[in-house]
Amino acid sequence: MIRYSSITIFLLLAAFVVQQFLPAFTGVHDSRILLVQLVFLCSAVTVGQPTMLTLAFIGGFLWDAQSALGPHGGDPEVYTQQVESVRFGYSILLFGGMGFLMQGIQPLFKQGKWHFSAMLSGIAIFLYLAAEYTIITFVRGDFSLSKATVIQMLFTSLLTMVFSPLVFWLLFLIAKLCDHSIKPEAGRKRSRAQSL
Repeated sequence: MIRYSSITIFLLLAAFVVQQFLPAFTGVHDSRILLVQLVFLCSAVTVGQPTMLTLAFIGGFLWDAQSALGPHGGDPEVYTQQVESVRFGYSILLFGGMGFLMQGIQPLFKQGKWHFSAMLSGIAIFLYLAAEYTIITFVRGDFSLSKATVIQMLFTSLLTMVFSPLVFWLLFLIAKLCDHSIKPEAGRKRSRAQSL
């Protein structure tokens, strides 16, 4: 359990590195694959609440830290939408909210129904983006929601969700290597069926 939890933390840190090299898809309304959020969401449903909160703190802290680096909220080549007016630490709360959403369907995941978690990851990404956009526009005092922004959030959510089976496959592989069961109820049903 401790080894698996530690590896999920290192996986989240690795996602931050890879995220820097993922381009925006200009042909798909400048949408992105939010790998950091995806790794967090997929990990959040496989771990207990204390580990999920640790992942939320690390993910939110580093997400805000990378946005705050450099002049005016970050390097304009990397961060196209500057967020200098939002307080440091808001992402920790957003990550925590997404984590609790995923923890809510953990019973289904433990029954072996991981595809519900994959679909919920897309919904959670959309809610994350909507909440982040709302916070930023509220702080700036000019709330305007254009059709292009909604489409960009939708395509970002869908693109990110498409890669959730790959992240779940990686987590299942890590759990197997760590001899840790992330689907205990499914395993119990399988062993009962084999004993009959």
